[in-house]
Amino acid sequence: MDHPSEAILIINAGSSSIKFSLFNSAVTGGMSADKLICSGQIAGLGVLPRFEAQQGSVSTQSALTEKTTHAEGIAFILDWLQQHQADQTIVAAGHRIVHGGVRHWEPIVIDENVMAELRRLIPLAPLHQPHNIAAVDVVGQRYPQLPQIACFDTAFHHTNPLKATTFAIPRSLTEEGVRRYGFHGLSYEYINSVMPQYLGTELAAGRVVVAHLGAGASMCAMYQGKSIASTMGFTALDGLMMNRRCGTIDPGVLLYLLQEKEMDASTVAKLLYNDSGLKGVSGISEDMKILLASNEPNAAEAIDLYIYRIGRELGSLVAAMGGLDALIVTAGIGEHAAVIRRKIAESASWLGVQIDTRMNAAATNTEPVCLSPQGAKVPFWMIPTDEDLMIAQHTQRLLLK
Repeated sequence: MDHPSEAILIINAGSSSIKFSLFNSAVTGGMSADKLICSGQIAGLGVLPRFEAQQGSVSTQSALTEKTTHAEGIAFILDWLQQHQADQTIVAAGHRIVHGGVRHWEPIVIDENVMAELRRLIPLAPLHQPHNIAAVDVVGQRYPQLPQIACFDTAFHHTNPLKATTFAIPRSLTEEGVRRYGFHGLSYEYINSVMPQYLGTELAAGRVVVAHLGAGASMCAMYQGKSIASTMGFTALDGLMMNRRCGTIDPGVLLYLLQEKEMDASTVAKLLYNDSGLKGVSGISEDMKILLASNEPNAAEAIDLYIYRIGRELGSLVAAMGGLDALIVTAGIGEHAAVIRRKIAESASWLGVQIDTRMNAAATNTEPVCLSPQGAKVPFWMIPTDEDLMIAQHTQRLLLK
């Protein structure tokens, strides 16, 4: 009789989606992408939720009820795994936790004290932290003895120097934790781990900017394999223009909305987190694919602003490092939108960034590819990210301690 295999469950609960992966936890050769057993997601939570899963060449899809909550979505995933992966024994669950605050810079086994700390950080990541916590709660209820590991999106940026994390506000507030944290750290950590393989050891240790361009978007300046500056700050609302989030905005605008327009804080929060960005500027959609296919002037204006903001932030990160040796794009838009990659390269031509248009058009989101012509001053790469694998590696390492 066959014995069940041991597996690690990875859960990445976002604001409107829940992604999951199941990895074989065998230690031979370490944790790598080829240990993936299955993966999937529930997308469209709050609108039209839909479940999809992939195991090898076999895919599964099903619609969920409109009122499906994040907690119910996690329970649905656990039920599906129990039914379709009965030969796998889950030995640990690894979670992407968006905010670790000032205390948590390393993955950690979750206990009651950690959960209390995560709940205190909800105001700093209101779109994500509650759903991260809900995932931990549901898994804990289903498997009370299962070790659960928190992997923090802020952790990779703990190497930022003090001058990169400090706001020009009274020191007492800074000491309370009002400072820049940076996010998308698990994505940047993964890209950093594979850069030597593709860019070479010397270039990977140089001055590199990575642009994580997904529904949430940010950029990170890395030098000698460490984060030294990021576009996101105190919350995941700062920096680049995003699908629904505004990015950097004059604080005076917020005072105006509160005082002159007499909006309350929750209304302003909804405006900044859900009704701005590509969605707000275009008035059409938050989906870059839809905007690129549109002939509406407002769609073109939203795309132009998106590229302009990337160019502005790129310049600031290059200034922080004193130069640029390589540029990398990743995540949903970075991996799929050839037009956006071309526009980014064109706006950064002053830095020596060039793009091979044929190579760019032919690139897929499955393999890393150098998009610049041979001999370009600044190599321009598209490297698909893999946050789940990064979490799986951290989870396995803690299990072996």
